[in-house]
Formats: sequence, C-alpha cells, structure tokens
Amino acid sequence: MLGFLPNPGSTSTGIPCHQQLRARACLQKTVVILWLLLSSTSLTPTWGQTKIPLETVKLWADTFGSDLYNTITKYSGSLLLQKKYKDAEPSLKIKEVDGLELVRKFSADMENMLRRKVEAVKSLVEAAEEADLNHEFNASLVFDYYNSVLINEKDEKGNFVELGAEFILESNAHFSNLRVNTSISSVQLPTNVYNKDPDILNGVYMSEALNPVFVENFQRDPTLTWQYFGSSTGFFRIYPGIKWTPDKNGVVAFDCRDRGWYIQAATSPKDIVILVDMSGSMKGLRMAIAKHTITTILDTLGENDFINIIAYNDYVHYIEPCFKGILVQADRDNREHLKQLVHELVVKGVGVVDQALTEAFQILKQFQEAGRGSLCNQAIMLITDGAVEDYKPVLEKYNLPDRKVRVFTYLIGREVTFADRLKWIACNNQGYYTQISTLADAQENVMEYLHVLSRPMVIHHDHDVIWTEAYMDSKVGLSVAVELGGSFLGQRSKKNETVSRHSLRGGSRDQNTFMGPLLLTWRSHGILLGVVGSDVTLRELMKLAPRYKLGVHGYAFLNTNNGYILSHPDLRPLYREGKTLKPKPNYNSVDLSEVEWEDQAEVLRTAMINGETGSFSMDVKVPLDKGKRVLFLTNDYFFTDISDTPFSLGMVLSRGHGERILLGNTSVEEGLHDLLHPDLTLASDWIYCITDTDPDHRKLSQVEAIIHFLTGEDPDLECDEELVREVLFDAVVTAPMEAYWTALALNISDESEQGVDMAFLGTRAGLLRSSLFVGSEKVSDRKFLTPEDEASVFTMDHFPLWYRQASEQPAGGFVFNLHWADGPDGAGEPVAVTASTAVAVTVEEKSAIAAAVGIQMKVEFLQRQFWAATQQCSASDGQCPRSCEDGDLDCFVIDNNGFVLISERSWETGRFLGEVDGALVTQLLSMGVFSRVTMYDYQAMCKAPDQHHSSAQPLVSPISAFLTVTRWLVKELLLSLLEWSAWGSWHDRGAEAHKHKKQDPLHPCDTEYPVFVHQTAIQETNGVIACGACQKMFVMQQIPGSNLLLLVTDPTCDCSAFPPVLQEVAEVRYILTVLGSREAADTGRGLLFSVHNASVKCDRMRSQKPRRRPDSCHAFHPEENAQDCGGASGTSASLLLLLLPLGTFMLRL
Repeated sequence: MLGFLPNPGSTSTGIPCHQQLRARACLQKTVVILWLLLSSTSLTPTWGQTKIPLETVKLWADTFGSDLYNTITKYSGSLLLQKKYKDAEPSLKIKEVDGLELVRKFSADMENMLRRKVEAVKSLVEAAEEADLNHEFNASLVFDYYNSVLINEKDEKGNFVELGAEFILESNAHFSNLRVNTSISSVQLPTNVYNKDPDILNGVYMSEALNPVFVENFQRDPTLTWQYFGSSTGFFRIYPGIKWTPDKNGVVAFDCRDRGWYIQAATSPKDIVILVDMSGSMKGLRMAIAKHTITTILDTLGENDFINIIAYNDYVHYIEPCFKGILVQADRDNREHLKQLVHELVVKGVGVVDQALTEAFQILKQFQEAGRGSLCNQAIMLITDGAVEDYKPVLEKYNLPDRKVRVFTYLIGREVTFADRLKWIACNNQGYYTQISTLADAQENVMEYLHVLSRPMVIHHDHDVIWTEAYMDSKVGLSVAVELGGSFLGQRSKKNETVSRHSLRGGSRDQNTFMGPLLLTWRSHGILLGVVGSDVTLRELMKLAPRYKLGVHGYAFLNTNNGYILSHPDLRPLYREGKTLKPKPNYNSVDLSEVEWEDQAEVLRTAMINGETGSFSMDVKVPLDKGKRVLFLTNDYFFTDISDTPFSLGMVLSRGHGERILLGNTSVEEGLHDLLHPDLTLASDWIYCITDTDPDHRKLSQVEAIIHFLTGEDPDLECDEELVREVLFDAVVTAPMEAYWTALALNISDESEQGVDMAFLGTRAGLLRSSLFVGSEKVSDRKFLTPEDEASVFTMDHFPLWYRQASEQPAGGFVFNLHWADGPDGAGEPVAVTASTAVAVTVEEKSAIAAAVGIQMKVEFLQRQFWAATQQCSASDGQCPRSCEDGDLDCFVIDNNGFVLISERSWETGRFLGEVDGALVTQLLSMGVFSRVTMYDYQAMCKAPDQHHSSAQPLVSPISAFLTVTRWLVKELLLSLLEWSAWGSWHDRGAEAHKHKKQDPLHPCDTEYPVFVHQTAIQETNGVIACGACQKMFVMQQIPGSNLLLLVTDPTCDCSAFPPVLQEVAEVRYILTVLGSREAADTGRGLLFSVHNASVKCDRMRSQKPRRRPDSCHAFHPEENAQDCGGASGTSASLLLLLLPLGTFMLRL
C-alpha cells in the first residue's frame, strides 16, 4: 500500500472505488436520489403538507439552549472557574513555544538515554570477550547452573531436580510485576538442545562472568530492563533470572538464534536472489522441503534487505512476474506475498540452471551499478536436487575473479550423486553448501549462511550498534505488550521478535510497550560466539517528550530509517477478535505516510528519513471518538534525528493556542494544602516524579511523590519542576470548586433535580477533579474518568476527548457527547450525556487554554428538559398550537456530527441520523448544511473476501471420490498427530503464520469511511423534500451555546424511497473505472463497470519509498576461511516429520 495512497480530493481514474461488484446498483441509487432532489421544487403534493412554524422552532431551540446553559453552568461551576483563572491572570505568563528548540531538546535527552543503554551493553561485551579468552574448553566439564525451566522443580520425593535448585523469585513492578531474581541471571535452552552438551556446559560456565556485570549495570541505570546473552550454541542467559514455562505440550520452542535481533546483529544488509529448481525430479517430498527452505530463508530477512525469487526448469520465470528484473525490499508485505506464491509452485520439465544463474547475476549487477538495493552483501541461494549442468561458464563470466556475489547451495533430498557439484559451486564462490533431507533439517541448515555473512564483522572485530524495528511482546490471552527491539550483533534468526515476550511466558503483561534491543557481537578466533543485548522500552523513551509541553492536540512520534512508525498516538498495533487483543500481522511495518496520510507529497517523511532538522506545516483532519468525529486543525511539525541511531523524532503543535504554554506561580505551602483534597487526581501516565526506578519510590503515587519532593522528605526523588509548579498552581486555582460542588450537592433535595450525576474538570497540567451529586451506585456511566474509559482521561498520547472537543468550541460554548453504561464500547441505548466547555485565559492579547470543565447527566434528564422547552410558543401563536409531542411532528436533537441525542423513539438515540431518516440527511448534504468528509484508515483489518464455489459440481468419478476420502483421512490423521506433537516448535514461522491466517478471517487492509460535519455558518434553515406523491417539510435550528441542532420534520410523508445514509467503512480496492464503448454503441448509453487494474497493483508492489541505508556494511574480509564451506548432511528426522511433507502433498492433490 506504500506509495499509492488514495488522494482524498481526487476522483480521477485509478483512485480506489469500493463495492466494485455493486457499481451498477450504486449508480441506480444515485440516479433515484438525484431525481427525487431535483423534483422537490416541481411536485405538487396530493395531500396536505404539515406546516411547521419557524418562529416556534427557533423559540424551542433558544429556550432549550438557555435551560441547558443555566443547568450546566450551575452544576459545573464553569463561571466560577473562569473567574478564578481570570483573577489569576496578573500572575500568569503565556509563553510561545519554539518548536525547533523543543524537538532538539527532546532528541538530545533521548540520545543521552540511549547512549547509557549502549554503554551498559558494551560493558557486557568486554566482560564476555575477556571471559572467553581466559576459558579453556573442557570436554568433560561438570557444572550445575540455574536452568530457567527446571528451577524450583522437585521430583516425586520432594527433592530438587537436577539443574533445578532453589531459585528465589519476587514480584517486581519494574519488570511488569513478574517474579524475578535481580541478583543473578538464569539460563534457558530450547527443547531440542541438550542441556548437558559439552559446548553448552562450557559456554554457560564461561558466561557466568556476566552476572556481576548485569547487576552492576542495573544498579548504575535502574531504567534498564532485560539484559541478555544469546549464544551461537543455543543457550540464552537472561537477567534478571526468571522462571520459564513451557507451552501446553511441554515444549520450549524459543531459540535465541531464531530471533530478528540476533540475525540483524549478525549480518549486514544483503541482496538475495533465490533460485529454485522446478523440474520434474523435484516433485513430492523434495518440493515440500524446497518450499519450506525458501520460507525459512525469507524469514531471516528484514527491512534493510532486498529479495527476489526465480523458479527455473526449461525456462526461467519470476514467481511474481511484477518483480521481473528487480529486487524488492524484504518488508513484511513482500515476504508474505512471496511465501504465498512459493506455496503455489508446481513442478514440470527439465532443470536448466545456467539461464537462471545468468538472470540472477544480471539483476544483482544492475542494482549494484545503479546504486539501488542494500549496496552491501550480495548472494544467490540455489535450491535444487542436484541435477545441474553448464554452471561453470556462468560463474566464471559473472563472478570471477573477485567473487563479489556469494553462492549458497542447498541440496534437497537424500540423493548425494550431485553433492560434489553443489559443494564446488559454494566453496568456489565464498558460500556454503548444505544438504536438506527432511523438513527438520531446513531450519538449522538455512542458518549456516548467516554464519558465513557474519565472518567479515567478526574478523574486523567491529562492535556495530544495531537497533531493530518495532516488535510485539504479547502473551496470548488477556495481556499484551508492544516493544521495540535493539541489540549488538548476532547470528541466526527468522522473525522480528525479541526474547522478552518469550521469557515472560510464565507471567502476565498489562501494558503496551515498544522496546529496542541494542546488540553487540561476542566473538572469538573469527567465530561468532553470540549476541549480548538489552531491551529499551519505548514508554521510557517517550517520557522524555512530556505531554504537557505539547498542548491539547500536540504529540511526539518516532520513525525508523525505513519510514516505519515506532511510536505515534495513531499507531494501533493491536486489533480485537472477540474478547482477545491480538497483534496485527503488519504492526511493525506501518509507514509514516499511512498515519500522516494527508502529506500527499511525503515532504515530512522524506525529510525525516534523510535525518534532517526542520519544520513543516499541514492542514489535517484528526479523527476522534473512534472515527465518528473529526477535528480540522493546522499542525506545525518539527523534526530532527536522534544521533547514533537510525531513528528520527517528530513533534506536532497545533496552530494557535496549541503553541502557547500557560505558566503560573504559587507558594509551595498553599499548593501543598490544595493538592491534598480527596477529589483531586493526577494523570496516571504522566511523569511528575520518577517513581519506577527506586524500589522505595514505587509504592508512592504521583501526588505522594510530589509531596515528598516539595517537603524535602526524600531528597533522592527526581521530579519535573516545571510540571510540579504548574500542577500546584492549578490545584490552588481550582480548589474552590470542591466547596462549590459540595454545597450544591447538599442543597439538592428535589428528586426531579437529581439528573446530574457528577461535575468534573481537568487542567493542562493533567490535574483532574470530580464530585458526585448522586450515590456512586447511581452514576450512569461508572467507567467515565477511569482507566477503563481511556478516551475520558489524560494519557501519554492524548488529552481527554471532552477536553479536546471543548478546546475547539467557541468561547463559552458546550460540547455534548453520549455515553453508554458499559463504557465507549457498550451496546444498547446510551445512558448518559457529558457537556464540557473550555476555560481560556488571555495575557497581553495572547490566549491559551487553561482547563476544561463539565458535567455528566442522565439521558432522561436531558430529554425532560427538551420536552419541557418544546411546550413553549411565541406570543403571536396565542395558545401553543404545536408541540414536539404531536403525532404530526417529528423532533430530533442531534450533535454537529449528526448523532441523535434526543428522539421520541428511544432506540434511535445514539444512532446516526442518516440511518433514521435518509431523506433528511440527503437533503441537508445537498443544501450544504452538512458536509461529507472522507477519512482513510491504513491500519484497518478486513474480512477476507468470501470464496464462492459453483453449485454445479461435476459428477464425481470413483477415483475422485477415493482421493477425496483419502485426503480427508490424511488431514484428520495429521491434525490428530499435531495435537500432541512437538513438531510445531520445529516448523518454520511462515508455516505458523499461514496456519494462523487460516484461523483468522481478518487481514490488514486500507479502508475509507465518511464523517459528517455541520457547517457552523448555517445556523438555521428549512426546506421541502419531494418524496414521490408528497412533500416533507423540515426546519433546522442551531441550539445556542452548544454543538447541538434541533430538527423538526413532518413524519406523515413517506420518504422511504430515499436510502439510508450510513457511516459505513469500506475496504479500499485499487481498481480502474472504464466506460464500455461497445455497450454504449449498442444501447445508446454508457455502461460503467470496474475492472481490476493489474498495472496499478504491480506499480504499488514495485514501488520503493525513500529510505536511509544503515551506516555500516561488512561484506568481505581477506582473512576469511573460504574452505569452511559446508559438506555435512542434515540430521535425521522423526517419523512424524517425515510424514508431514507427504501429508501436505496429499492434501494438495
């Protein structure tokens, strides 16, 4: 989807048009609507038109608006709060924010923090290399260590099992409340690695030297999280020590060598062309192994690598014709697309390898000469059963004498007749040869190429700092965490995941975090021994861009050298399936242009990719309330790079009050007194004082920490003095509100007045106050102002919804929102309404938002006030002739986005008006009273298209029937075997993802959806809608001082011919609209139809967005041992592993 985002303002050919199969139906519906609208001025009704008095409707709106204003100002105390801030204006200052200066400061703070993490890991590298130099291998070494799986395990006699001694574990808030041991590390091994192998014992014994360094690092920098060492032999040492829980089958599948951070640390960027033999001799089991091998190779690639796959037999063909003659970035979308195409390959013909080799060398040469691709390592992966001829002339022509392209050969199957040829190819082209006889062999043998590519770095003895892309830390079930990985050099891996999420399998994670491992290699004698690293939570990083400095709508964000988002308030890495949150397949490859999508020219993205420092302005449409509403803002973007990392930092300030900071001052004594009120809370996600590093501080709330800091009770506490000063000032100014609300609650005696549940306020310093006017059990929306309703509280990403909307209302105006009993995702009818208004202060003709204040009331209370207001009538009417309770009038109160707050029919409350009365909304749109704004979501999840099969099935022959039954039996057998088998831990990640995809009906997609917005310049209007044989009159009137509109219509005229106007989300499909000339000639009119535009799809896949290459490259070293080029055959596999490819083959018959 990168590079071809639809232009919101364009209607030209090639722009996505959804519902392509219903194009004709859509056209017919449009014609009907246009005919009805155009005929509205010419039709004469066949029965009487209901008269709606305009003056009466205006009176109703004014009366209702006045009653609302009086009620809300009374219960909220908004006028009192405005006065208190007005009185404080002489002591206030309004400071203009220098965006460039601020973003540079944030960047420098982040750089310093990340440098400390790098220094911690470097100290591990030094300790590890010194320990290795001082260690002599002992084949008979006997050594007990803390095995993460076996610790604290006892046998039936109550004795600790071998390698399972007592290991003290305590819950630690810094590590997500997991039970850990911060005095020592523990060692994890995957099930398929023998825990007493001499190589393992020697490596574990030698790496014991890391324990004191782990502890010292953590004491020096308490913000450090997991520190670890991943050995090339397969063991994984993690600090703090933790209990590792196997999966439900008793298998520990985690292998540190299979992780993205390990691979990215082990090798420099690479261009790879995979050549796969598709001749007839590759059929059956060999083909299954070959496909599995390709998938495994693809899983070792990342966003800094480039790839293509060529299949050959009698002729050469690209498995994706669109990629002919090029290399494509090995991002997640391209890798998954290639995997699907590999799955569909079929064998035939005779294998002719020379043409395929020629094609591969030419692609690599062209890309290198054109300055494209990785501009580092280049390699060809040859996958065949060995029947190769005429390869030497090609290799001599394109790769001698320099051998700049490494060639890796994979002999498929047990036949060894052609092994010498394939080994000769690999050994004479600085590659590696392996034989893969079973599916179980593929994983280990594919990883050998990483050993080879790591040699130059190892011999150079360069400790490159490697930061990985974002990765998800998730535990299937209720807990999910998101992390950004980084590390210091390493070796084999297939997937962009860090160890933390696997190391936490025994516990629960209750926060969303990005982490980044920085990796350094640990090497000896030119052989990579492993990787040491540490995770860096993005949450810790983003604390250095405090939310209060960015204004109501501002935010900070991070992206990588490839343009992918690391942190952004609009990044949504998870999706909900039922009650479960799951990571999206493409969560770590969301491009900046897919979030800041209105930057069509990608000016912002290009500048940040290039590491530039500067600013950029853009008008934006900001979605609110889960896409139901939109704010129109002008944003100023400021950006710079973070030195010594591949990351860039961006910062947004909204134009106007968003670029001004309000500064107040008060005495500490007065502030402390008012800070202790029981109705006061502070934003739980904001950092007023650092309490999560020192164990003695973790028990403190932010309010308690501030008090300790100001009173000098704890001199070791670190606090944000500017934020503390502002929250003290706000506490003093807002303190009278508590007494006001309390007095009001005591004076409420009439039960008819008990319609207001609570009053609340929030300030720009994250301070919240609230007061109940009813018992807590009677509050309509109990989740409001709690973490369960995230949109209603201050978070690291945003101010509360009611605050953000109020800040964009005219001065003194109230904004209304509906609430459901079960929170924002609740079903049924809404039960509560909130009304809020902003409090602004002006100093020296500059205005800034200081706070927002509001109330929550019951829906019934609001409705009672409305029905009472509509009993009013103007003096000219005499007695009130009409009322909204009359059967020939239909009255609605809607908000500025068209959602119904009040209707005579309770089930219509909360629905979009277009669902209730399509004719009315269609007319309002045509008159310009409302506008339709198209929004886009490039992080959506859509249902896969239904696969419709013809019902006219051919007669089944006896052989076909037999094969069908056989396939079914094989499938059932395999599924049964998999229930108890550990095969899943051997199987490649691609296969797991494919299996997951079959179970998951949703897939990443682009969507568009409409948002309807009232044009505030039109405060009143009326009209007539022609509905066939009758006309329907309507009157619209703005309700003063609010975002509400009163609509009065005639329900006696049937306008059901108008279809409903819906807020439907539609998947964007990239198609081409064509006019059928033949049909036009035959019928005299054009037929509009949609056809798939293959060229558009191909262009999107081939497109390469600008990116910044990694700084380091280690492609070759003259001291490499080219004779270490393989030759050992793969290990044997279990019966089950041998059966699986056969079963796969049978299932595809």
